Amino acid sequence: MTGESFRTSMIRRHLYGATGLALLIALYLLTGLTGHDPWRGDDARHFGPILEMLQGNHLLFPAIAGQPETDFPPLYYWAGAAFARLLAPLLPLHDGARLATTLFTALAIFWITRAATRLYGRETRTPAALLTLGTLGLVLHAHETQPMIALMAMQTLTLAGLSHIPTRPVLGGVQAGMGAALAFLAGGLPGVVLSLPLFVVVIAACPECRNPRASSGLIIGLSIALGASALWPLALHYQSPELLALWWRNEWHDLWAGAMSGNEFARLVELLGWFAWPLWPIALWSLWRTRRRLLRASALLPITALVFALAWIILNGSLSPASMLPLVPPLALLAASGVPTLRRGAANAFDWFGIMTFGVFALLVWIAWSAQVFLWPPGLARHLVRVAPDFALRAPEISAIAGIAIIAAWVLLAWRLPRSPNRAPANWALGMTMLWCLTIALLKPWFDHDRSYRPAATSLKIALSGEREGCVAMVGLSASQRASFHYFAGIRPERVVNNETPCGFLLVFDDRSETQKPAPEWQQIWEFRRGGGRQQEIFRLYRRD
Repeated sequence: MTGESFRTSMIRRHLYGATGLALLIALYLLTGLTGHDPWRGDDARHFGPILEMLQGNHLLFPAIAGQPETDFPPLYYWAGAAFARLLAPLLPLHDGARLATTLFTALAIFWITRAATRLYGRETRTPAALLTLGTLGLVLHAHETQPMIALMAMQTLTLAGLSHIPTRPVLGGVQAGMGAALAFLAGGLPGVVLSLPLFVVVIAACPECRNPRASSGLIIGLSIALGASALWPLALHYQSPELLALWWRNEWHDLWAGAMSGNEFARLVELLGWFAWPLWPIALWSLWRTRRRLLRASALLPITALVFALAWIILNGSLSPASMLPLVPPLALLAASGVPTLRRGAANAFDWFGIMTFGVFALLVWIAWSAQVFLWPPGLARHLVRVAPDFALRAPEISAIAGIAIIAAWVLLAWRLPRSPNRAPANWALGMTMLWCLTIALLKPWFDHDRSYRPAATSLKIALSGEREGCVAMVGLSASQRASFHYFAGIRPERVVNNETPCGFLLVFDDRSETQKPAPEWQQIWEFRRGGGRQQEIFRLYRRD
């Protein structure tokens, strides 16, 4: 090897080795995580329970503005409250709380790589991490306040532990047991569906696990899972048995009552087609290659996890993108096992398709920025003005410089990628990271303006500042709106029961699809209009006459 080729090899190893991968993961996870308000939807909604905990309320059972929320047990909210409290001197509470998502996403990536190494060998460790980063559906949820990320992380811990059963059964059983217990604490009954059945399948169908040592490890894991899972319900039972009963009723109802109908399967397939890209094509190739060895642990574990995740999605009936997150770990494992065996033509096509795809997406982001700054293209510019009529982008030259630097770095790194089986997964991970960084650099001010309820909450707080009555009832407010008004205005909207409320004020949300008209005894004293066009939201405050 000449001196020049040795230096080139060392540069590439430094750029794309373990250090380079760690830097890429850190850049992916931390970009856009802070510096903006809780955005409407899950980001604001799931910050609500964290805010309650930070105020010393509802430490065992999540609540939003004083109202119990049964969607998730408290594991994620505990972590978010801990980060928010720890980083309060440096970051706003909502920014600190979002670091819980960073922690759980990083743990999920780590445990996916560990499981891939144990099941398929060291050559699959890097592609497992790269393909997870390159998944289209993960990126937004990895940067918002999202408890489903915690459930996904504990699902991967269970898989990583069970992948250790054939070689180190006791350690693997302990890891899998802790993963199953924490999956229950992160997701409730869905966590049970996604973790505990894996133990049974491994015991019944895995040839490598039919020995006394493996059986003892699985029994230890099951014992830990069942024993540790009972701690939170027991503590909740002694503190608030009525909340435990409410949680159980809602969990059981949500698990079975909303199963998908036949006409919804087409929408599910469409959602999975883009959400799990590029995992599912390579996973299908891997399954085809191992079709005669499906009962080995290396194929049985991810296939079983994938089947139970799909079963839960179908039984739950939810078509929200966040509910697809449990599909990522098993698909990433199957895809990672198929990367080293991809044929050269398929690998090159996959590589170039990734570069072209992210190049087109980057161009679309620049067009959206141009519509804000130069009002071109005019049709898109008119739409942006209609949706956010009072938005004005400040210092566009700074965002343009940052965007150009991001594109230049992406082109340089992609051009210097060495030829290897990992080149295509690396290009997908680099492309997704570039696209997210570019979106944050160019479009974050617009998203923060369009998706924050801070102006509405601040205006409402001013409207109520001279009033003696502190009780405000609500009609039509979503969970994210209640959480935002609680955070920005210190208002805990009360529910209206049987069209009656003792409160002297009534806050009504009007999304223009169904106008809420209160009784004649209520007099309107405040109105706030947010957004424009079909996405306009109207808040009205009434005082009892």
